[in-house]
Amino acid sequence: MQKKDNVILFNAMDEADSNGISIERISFKENGFPHSHRDEGYTFHILEKGTVDIEIDFNKYSISSPSVVYIHPTQVHRILHFENITICSLSVKDESLNPDYLKLLEQITPVKPLKLEDTANAVLTNICDLCLSFSVKKNDALQHSLLKDSCNMLVAFMIRQFLGKEKPEAHLSRPEIITKSFRLLLEKNYRINKRPGEYADQLHISTAYLNECIKNITGLPVSRHIQERIILEAKRYLYHTRKSVKEISFELGYDDHTYFSKLFKKITGMSALSFRRKNHD
Repeated sequence: MQKKDNVILFNAMDEADSNGISIERISFKENGFPHSHRDEGYTFHILEKGTVDIEIDFNKYSISSPSVVYIHPTQVHRILHFENITICSLSVKDESLNPDYLKLLEQITPVKPLKLEDTANAVLTNICDLCLSFSVKKNDALQHSLLKDSCNMLVAFMIRQFLGKEKPEAHLSRPEIITKSFRLLLEKNYRINKRPGEYADQLHISTAYLNECIKNITGLPVSRHIQERIILEAKRYLYHTRKSVKEISFELGYDDHTYFSKLFKKITGMSALSFRRKNHD
């Protein structure tokens, strides 16, 4: 069910869904997807058949089966085109997720769609079948527990596939660990904390050391990461809502909308209104 929140359209789970978990397998032959939106839960689209072109936060991906797409609740996305597809879609609210899995999902965000190897795809299909069998409502006191546990197993297996493309945690250098921690803090605090020193304080290190670590790992200073995260959210508002630039600047923690406008142009090379016009042409 799609409804409008105070800024961007989002797909809310139907109240009939079982305690914050929604899973279904669907086949489509013709485009019939909603406009750009956010999903209420942590969402996975497992492409079992066909091809899809999808846009996630202004990044476009062409995906062929078998693949899995993970979308965080903050990410805005839309289907651009598809051909004769079958997908198994799972959406889970945070309260129904294993806390350890929830932490890992936050850490891997954002992540590109992942092409699945045949062996992993076969296992994933079997787990999907199990979850779907428990999604059928029955007069059974354990029905929700079985659905929750099986869907968490599905989430865990998909996280494992994404993490398999990354360096193991135990092999990360201290700068890599600090960079990972900074990114998690940034996602939670970018509207409030605009200065590198505020993140350094939270990580209990000096601002100079934080900047050294971030720049060595990413090639960009801390301040640039903060600015780019703010501008990403600004782009979401500009494209997906009718809020004015002044309203957006206040929404993102800037009392001086003139300063915000200059920052937007510095990062993107165009004014906020030019960005809006360009992307709506």
